[in-house]
Amino acid sequence: MAIFNPKGGRIQTIDLIRGVDIVLMVLFNYSVTLSYFRLISMPGSFLYSFVFPRAIAAIFIFVSGVAAFVSFEKNKENFTKRYFKRGGKLLVFAGFITLFTYIFVPQGTVFFGILHFFAATSFLVPFFIRYNKLNLAGGLLIILCGFYLQLNQFDFSYLFWLGFMPKNFFTFDYFPLIPWLGVLMLGIYSGKYIVRRIAEIKFESRYAAPFMFLGKNSLTVYLFHQPVLIILLIALGFNPFPRFF
Repeated sequence: MAIFNPKGGRIQTIDLIRGVDIVLMVLFNYSVTLSYFRLISMPGSFLYSFVFPRAIAAIFIFVSGVAAFVSFEKNKENFTKRYFKRGGKLLVFAGFITLFTYIFVPQGTVFFGILHFFAATSFLVPFFIRYNKLNLAGGLLIILCGFYLQLNQFDFSYLFWLGFMPKNFFTFDYFPLIPWLGVLMLGIYSGKYIVRRIAEIKFESRYAAPFMFLGKNSLTVYLFHQPVLIILLIALGFNPFPRFF
């Protein structure tokens, strides 16, 4: 998930934004997990429980669209091969998340979370990344359709990955293609306008360095942040899995 400047260097601004965002994502996910195990009381306000996580996700996915644009401009010939390979790797990681949650928290099993989303879109992006206006129009249309779908629930479950959320559906992580593919497409469309303004910005502050490091390694951070919390809880003497012990 590294991001490169088409001119050869890293785009530090994107690394920094992604690093800050992954920290916010981890903190929110920890609050959900600790609340689920009744170790803390998570704020129940609409802003925290609904707006905040979606804003974090929107930034992360939008920036990933910008990163896809950068990757495409850097090496157009091998882009499809690289993204298909990326998608295969992410499918394995997403399968691990599904298995882990199915075993330990079956009530909230993750069937199509953010890793599943990025795995699926890795196979889709190569087909439309070169069509600039399509990304703008298609992205806006998909987001608008997403607003409609999120106001409704359906009697079938086979299209839940697309955004048709079935009734009584609960999961810890849910990022269907509609509307989130639209956010990704807007990031791709905006990439050329954003990159030309931020590509040469450098951060010398020691406070920025840790966030840029996390931004460069956001996939690793996301994969391991929940298992690390579980291990820490066990080490401190808590039983996060009373169902088994």
